[in-house]
Amino acid sequence: MRPLCSSPTRLVFSLLIVFSMVLSGCFGNGGGGKNNDALFNWDEGFQYIDDPTNHMQPKAFNVTQNWAENGVWDEDSELWVNRTVEGDAFWAEFTAEQGGNCCEHYLAATKEGWLMNFGGEYPTWSEDRGHTWQDWKPTIVTQLGCRTPKLTVPGQEGLGEGSIVQTTTGDIISMGWFPYPSTSGGDQFYAFLYDADDEQWGWCYNRLTEPFYDRSWQVEVVGPISSNIGNGEWASLVISNFWHQSSNRGGQISVDGLNYYYFEFPDKNANIDEVVVDLNFDELGPEWDFTKPHKEMRAFPVPSGGLYFPSFFDDGGDAFLDTSLDWYRATTAEGNSLPSEYCSFDSSTALHCVIKDGDAHLTHMYSMDGGENWTNQSYNLSNTASGIEEWEFHSNGVHDLFVLNVRYQSTEGPDIDVAWHVRDVSESLEPDAKTFLGLGNLDSTSGAGNDIRFDFASMGIMNDGGAFIAYHDASDPDPLFALELYLPEVYGPAQA
Repeated sequence: MRPLCSSPTRLVFSLLIVFSMVLSGCFGNGGGGKNNDALFNWDEGFQYIDDPTNHMQPKAFNVTQNWAENGVWDEDSELWVNRTVEGDAFWAEFTAEQGGNCCEHYLAATKEGWLMNFGGEYPTWSEDRGHTWQDWKPTIVTQLGCRTPKLTVPGQEGLGEGSIVQTTTGDIISMGWFPYPSTSGGDQFYAFLYDADDEQWGWCYNRLTEPFYDRSWQVEVVGPISSNIGNGEWASLVISNFWHQSSNRGGQISVDGLNYYYFEFPDKNANIDEVVVDLNFDELGPEWDFTKPHKEMRAFPVPSGGLYFPSFFDDGGDAFLDTSLDWYRATTAEGNSLPSEYCSFDSSTALHCVIKDGDAHLTHMYSMDGGENWTNQSYNLSNTASGIEEWEFHSNGVHDLFVLNVRYQSTEGPDIDVAWHVRDVSESLEPDAKTFLGLGNLDSTSGAGNDIRFDFASMGIMNDGGAFIAYHDASDPDPLFALELYLPEVYGPAQA
């Protein structure tokens, strides 16, 4: 458990919070004429879901709020214009000690309210919004049922990195790769599984078919699965960031989350049977806000079963992995392909896709009919960015929320971390707020051999609607991540 701030420190932060709220009221006042009786604060209707002073490292981030529906009367033009105001909001900040490593965090959340990280050696999580943290290390002997029994020295597996995500059944699938020689061996691939029914973790050692596996991406194949490697409620598919992305190597697949088998992908120009996949659903449960894998998996689970790979083939066609673990070309119900490799569902049944089109431009695409018709929102950073380095997105249907996180190379030099919140996304895709994360005073890059590394973006949204996002600035040699504390009052308490 992390120690809480001392009383003097708590007093200082309390005063800062009060001061920022008072100051934000000044930012909110403006305009004149017809709007004199309708002044408001930038953060009207927001509340702290958690006291920032109860966190070890609360940090104030600058927020620019766009009040598109609350115009200001401009006396010069005699027109109503949109109002943009700004203030500060405190987030809880965390370091590599909470499950990260030198170069990244691999963040996720559960429908029960866990905040998870597998950026470093072991599955690490908090059940109380980051106040206390736990991790799970392998036992000395693998559990019964592992195809390849192995002894390990708990906590001595060496430096590692992993992936983690919750399935629609509530289980947690994850993997860890330990590349370097240690008392437990070298180049080791460990599967970790949290069984939601038993509320217990387990692990198995798995042999690899590729050396130097590199960071994994991982996703659920919605079941029930009936295949030649076995049956299960779901399948867990893992690919290597290095081998799969560089040469379309296959991945590893499991129907029990513990024992993995090599799994071949179709060629990018393969001529295989085609299937129609209806992506239009009337209703989805809240678990669908927590199944999105990291975007670099370039696939998303399908509620009716299987896994969808948009824009998989060289000609732009989609691929589909069914519940028998067979591959097909795919189209939507009306014969369409999806517009981006990066798509996912949330519990509202919305299908979100994001595409990077240009050095400094992203487009968010939103469909409520399974990818047949789309509404688009442009994010053009060309005036402030020389290029987008890393980005990720997440959505939450329960709170009607979409969040886009971007790390970009500013035209002035340092990298800038920013997040856009789109609240009431079903009504408008226009962002409501832009938050600058961290100090924006560090220039880093991705990839081995670089002294200052930020290898990939990672983020998610808690069940209470609070976003958590990785970033990097000069205050710490390793990447950081932060958890949002200041939320709309309408979100209410956390929902389990």
